[in-house]
Amino acid sequence: MKRRNLLLMLSAAALAFALPAAAQDKYQAEYRLSTVVGTAFPWGKGGEIWANLVRERTNGKINIKMYPGVSLVAGDQTREFTAIRQGVIDLAIGSTINWSPQIKELNLFSLPFLMPDYAAIDALTQGEVGKDIFRILEKNGVVPLAWGENGYREVTNSKRPIRTPADMKGLKFRVVGSPIFNETFTAMGANPTQMSWADAQPALASGAVDGQENPLTIFSAAKLHTVGQKNVTLWGYVADPLIFVANKEVWKLVARRAQDRQGRRGRSGPADHPDGAQGTDRARPVHHFRRREVGRQRGEALGERARGVREDDTPGVPEVVEEHRPRPGRQGREGRRRAQEILNATGAERGTVNPGRRSA
Repeated sequence: MKRRNLLLMLSAAALAFALPAAAQDKYQAEYRLSTVVGTAFPWGKGGEIWANLVRERTNGKINIKMYPGVSLVAGDQTREFTAIRQGVIDLAIGSTINWSPQIKELNLFSLPFLMPDYAAIDALTQGEVGKDIFRILEKNGVVPLAWGENGYREVTNSKRPIRTPADMKGLKFRVVGSPIFNETFTAMGANPTQMSWADAQPALASGAVDGQENPLTIFSAAKLHTVGQKNVTLWGYVADPLIFVANKEVWKLVARRAQDRQGRRGRSGPADHPDGAQGTDRARPVHHFRRREVGRQRGEALGERARGVREDDTPGVPEVVEEHRPRPGRQGREGRRRAQEILNATGAERGTVNPGRRSA
């Protein structure tokens, strides 16, 4: 189910670039696609699939090369949006967090505990709020194509289990470059430090910071358990959607090719966008990668991590604490059961998952 929904979303973004064989005008030899992480992560894998779909559906006329690690802006993910607008980056799959310094409205998704489940995320991105945000992005010179999901962000650390905000007191956490994250962690008594993802892993390994917050897919793929992150707290306080976008000039080129095609075919009608439809809503239908089996996804993420521990013979299985969150039912009983089984299988003495408070 998850794979099918992901492919639907990526297909929608690819269709925006799909052109007929009749369009013979030259394109750039390469279109630069920026992502924060590589193909070992679902985020980067989505970029790879998108690039392949565009190449396939344009008969090889449009070739996209991925630049993971936001390498086109020297690893500074908070500069990515400006680089898209300036044409340094042609395409991107970006997080609302990383682009919030330039687009303040994207801070909506960083408000802690605003969205208790994926239905709440859908209500925002698929409703009028999502349409308004797309219009704001377009006014700022970037063309939005589709929504994606990055998952709920959980907190990990090397010092102790976190079950209440009081447990965070004095801990040093790496956070992303948004004032809201600084304020949130400071309010809980922690010492947040803003740094890029490229700098985060060395800082965790050296002990310069005690912990970090990210979706479990990042924790698993980056093997953060190998850099001392032995305590994992599932609190689901923030989920940052991803947005597939194109540089405005790149999009104009695609639209112009579509207009030329319509002229050759003798068809009339609006041609402001590649599919001949006017307006953001019709030209770029909003699609969303919905992970309905959230519990299963979290269990699988922990499973990958646990298997890595056994294969690498790395000691110290992370203790998973699931306590503070507004609606624990969204994790799913199956996910909690599977996570517990995984931890038990590794022989972790304290690796227990607390099901937390029950919804009424």
